[in-house]
Amino acid sequence: MRIISKLLPASKMKLVISSIGVMALIAFSSFVIFEATKAEVAVVDNGEELSVRTHANTVGDLLDEVGITVGEHDALSHATDAQVETGMEVTYITAKQVMVDVDGTETAYYTTVDTVGEFFAENNLSFTKHDDVSHTADDAIEDGLKLEVAQAFQVTVNDGGKKKKVWTTGGTVADLLASANIKYNKKSNDKLNVKLDDTVQADDKISIIRVTKSKKEVTEAVAFQEERQEDSSLEKGKTRVVQEGKEGSVIKVFEIIKENGKEVDRKLIETKTVEEGQNRVIALGTKEPQQDLVQVAKKTPKQEKPKQETKAPAKKKPAAEKPSGKEFYVTASAFTATCSGCSGVTRIGINLKANPNAKVIAVDPSIIPLGTKVWVEGYGEAIAGDTGGNIVGHRIDVHVPTKADAYRWGVRKVKIRILN
Repeated sequence: MRIISKLLPASKMKLVISSIGVMALIAFSSFVIFEATKAEVAVVDNGEELSVRTHANTVGDLLDEVGITVGEHDALSHATDAQVETGMEVTYITAKQVMVDVDGTETAYYTTVDTVGEFFAENNLSFTKHDDVSHTADDAIEDGLKLEVAQAFQVTVNDGGKKKKVWTTGGTVADLLASANIKYNKKSNDKLNVKLDDTVQADDKISIIRVTKSKKEVTEAVAFQEERQEDSSLEKGKTRVVQEGKEGSVIKVFEIIKENGKEVDRKLIETKTVEEGQNRVIALGTKEPQQDLVQVAKKTPKQEKPKQETKAPAKKKPAAEKPSGKEFYVTASAFTATCSGCSGVTRIGINLKANPNAKVIAVDPSIIPLGTKVWVEGYGEAIAGDTGGNIVGHRIDVHVPTKADAYRWGVRKVKIRILN
């Protein structure tokens, strides 16, 4: 001002000062008007609010002005071409990437929600209570989160005849049984159709056969034997009972094996004598009949020549109702060709599996030789074709087609007749 005042007269000096003031006033007024015409908006960037005064026409211009770049999956409360207005609140949320692995298949998702539960609902992802999900519904979503899901499937377990469906997400058979509270011990007699360390697959069928062993005592009668003795004091052809026979008795101990409650086998493991039997003793007369002396005396004086006797024709013996031969009583049980440890082929080569209705008995060869034809009371004609460890003395086993037939026969005392 001092320089100007030296160069210009006072009147001109006043004019210059007035011009500068006017210009300053105009500039100030323009600035005031410019600021006054700005829109005041709020920008919420991922939860942080920023108050902005702007001349931007659109929301896109506004975001460029504040340095926000909207990505493909980000959330924005307004369209980018929306007009900016005073009092507007523009909300922006950056999308987070979430990886979802379902049974080994991985898929990438992007979301702006806050929790796992909201994320599942947003993407129509639903899982059952049996599925194994790595996170809970209340867990927060973070960028790069990996959700792992193992979907459950059903496996059928037949436990001793009772079937049940078990949910699982995999693992071994041992894991499955443990989760279903099904007890199985590989050291037990139970049978499992798979291995405990096998991997469980969908639609697998696992079967456990429950095996039980128990002992059962059965009291059986032991048939007495008939013993014949020659007696020279008894007339030939006559018999006399010297001693009546008496049955003995034994207790047989069987091991009973059951599978799922049904008997599949029984083994004789012990025999205990309760009462000894007594043989029936029969005396057989051997004394020749004496000649009648009175008849001899009458014939002697006449010295008559004895007439030649004419033999009367022998009477034809009537046919017996049953084959005749040596008879005695035995204790008879029953067996089948499918018994435990049986080959199905007898000692004399009869294939009982190929001939299930064959009439064959097992015998003690010292009592009834193998190959002998016999008649058995209640059974009919048969052949002595086999032996057995428990068939000793006056004891036989009759062959029947099925186990049911064997149980119906049971153990009984029967008469047996030797046919040849």
